[in-house]
Amino acid sequence: MKNDNNPGALNEVRYRNNSKSCWVAALAFGATGFIATPAEAQLARKPSYYQQQNNQAAPEGGTAHAQPAARPAAPASLPVLRSRGDFDALARVYDAGTPMQLAHVLFAVDRQARPVRTYYIDTPRFQLHVRFVRDTGLSPRAGKREIDRNYLAADRRFLFGTLSWQQNIGTFTYEFWEGDQLTPALLRQADAQVKASFFAPVKFKTNSTLHERVAKEAGVDFVSQEALIREQPYMPMNLGTATGRVRIVDEASGANVLNALLPDDIAVLRQVPISLPPVAGVLTERPSTALSHVNLLAKGWGIPNAYVRDAASVLREHAGQWVALKVAASGYQLRRLTPEEIAALPPRNVRTAAIGAVPGGAKAARPDLRETRLLPLASLRARNSAQCGSKAANLGAVLAARIPQTTVPDGFCIPFAHYDRFMRANGLADRIARMQQQPGFASDPQARQKALAQLRDEIVQWPVDAATAAGWRAAWQSQLGGGGVFVRSSSNSEDLPGFSGAGLYTTVPNVKTGDALELAVKRVWASVFNPEAWEARSAAGFGAESVLMGVFVQTAIDSTNAGVMITRDPFDAGHPHVTYISAKRGIGIRVVEGQRVAEQVMYSSWSKAIQVLSRSAEETALQLDKDGGVKEVPVEAGRTVLTDELVLRLAGVGAAVKRAFGGVDQDIEWATVGDRIVLLQARPYVERRR
Repeated sequence: MKNDNNPGALNEVRYRNNSKSCWVAALAFGATGFIATPAEAQLARKPSYYQQQNNQAAPEGGTAHAQPAARPAAPASLPVLRSRGDFDALARVYDAGTPMQLAHVLFAVDRQARPVRTYYIDTPRFQLHVRFVRDTGLSPRAGKREIDRNYLAADRRFLFGTLSWQQNIGTFTYEFWEGDQLTPALLRQADAQVKASFFAPVKFKTNSTLHERVAKEAGVDFVSQEALIREQPYMPMNLGTATGRVRIVDEASGANVLNALLPDDIAVLRQVPISLPPVAGVLTERPSTALSHVNLLAKGWGIPNAYVRDAASVLREHAGQWVALKVAASGYQLRRLTPEEIAALPPRNVRTAAIGAVPGGAKAARPDLRETRLLPLASLRARNSAQCGSKAANLGAVLAARIPQTTVPDGFCIPFAHYDRFMRANGLADRIARMQQQPGFASDPQARQKALAQLRDEIVQWPVDAATAAGWRAAWQSQLGGGGVFVRSSSNSEDLPGFSGAGLYTTVPNVKTGDALELAVKRVWASVFNPEAWEARSAAGFGAESVLMGVFVQTAIDSTNAGVMITRDPFDAGHPHVTYISAKRGIGIRVVEGQRVAEQVMYSSWSKAIQVLSRSAEETALQLDKDGGVKEVPVEAGRTVLTDELVLRLAGVGAAVKRAFGGVDQDIEWATVGDRIVLLQARPYVERRR
């Protein structure tokens, strides 16, 4: 039912360091508090009343709240709020005593009354708009259909909204449920009624793209949901707890320092890196998207991960210290461990196992080395993961699903057998054994990085059998027309149900000659020994000898827009009706890098609302270079990437891909070329928590 005040006032997190003790941003839940969920924190939205009832038993990453304390008697409603005291007397408070504290009052405008009447509701008493209109006799016998009209019909009797204090921007706002089918006339009436009966300046807050369009047409000043999100000094990406040592990675530290992080480090990152070795927890100074490689890795490892404004300076005093970290929806805690707690920590190999699997327990997909043919995309199905890896096999399954209004660029798979034959011919097993016996390889990350880089350089120099290389060129010419191709990894240790492997391996874009194709294949093969891939597999328990690399050679497309989507709410698994979409202009490499915030929206098939989390402000995009590779080109500033029409089409495509894989939620890479939606990858969406 829509009257649960899902039109809830969107809330934001404020980071504070008020404590003089070693606790940072402790979560002190007040007696009248209600708990936020990750989705509310991401959307700057107050939780649904019904969601709150489901959270009474302390959600993971949250804290249970006590029963509301006795409060002074208040009238059922007031026609006017003349002071902050009036507002507070009727307000319900979510996350009381925390940086996300949000006081809000429900209101109803009775458009049928003469004159039109506004009711500011005793919100703790009635909880829901429907309870108020029924219990006070305004509409005592209203059924679901009649109540729903007050959200969906232009000739409705009531306008049901919420008035809130937005502490991050220092103003009051009023708003409606994101699925409310407001019209300009309804909004102008609501705006006049609220402003005439409220003691302070108040702005309309938009909760959907429809609301933004209506506000502009009605000439009503508004603050957008996206604008509120931008002001948030804290954003939880993955809830959880961890114990580790604080390591601050400055902008000038470089990749070597980043890759030297250890599995028991809590990484405080000044920038969002493209990749990351296994760590115990992540706090970043810059926000990124839910589908950046770092965030996907954190979800796969089940580690706490959050954006914290000025994290490095705030946490500088804890650098090098052992701490307990907790990332919750309404804030984070950081507490220094006592000497006794440090002495009692388990051995590092046990702590390392906690972010992956029991060492030796993870299993790469079992390869079939009998298949030596180059397999065209049209022949691939899920079963071919044994020859070509899940990435290529899944894309073949997507093509076979014949999803309307989509295309899949053609390509072919170079199977595991080619990698195996090449590496055997060049003595890889002995080379790995010698590498692992080098002094410091097992204990020193920087020594390990150096050894792995040397091995990658050697692999790229090793010769490919002439007949094999000629076969690649022939398939490229005959099947793909000798045009530009992306040479992509498709190993037996990525896109697995329990291990995504996102961002671990190399893709070589827009390869345009036969010699470059051979070199690109070897670079992808060599990326098995990328330091981030080695560390992630080691933490998850993959043995070095079990990993094989297939390669998918795919026609390059010069996309207008590109991005990724998840077929559920990545911030709250309880919202299966939500599709999350992230996008940028041009080729989609930057979307998953996470170094610049992409455009992000969420679409609900239940409310039919499109909610904007961020808009892309980039002035450049990546496009194919006529000489090979990619180039940066200027783009029209301020152009919206994700139109409502495109969002609806993408959500429908995502649902179809999910059905094609038996209802398993998917992480999907997509692009547009003109009006066409192009599908480039589909893999299971992996999330762990601890």
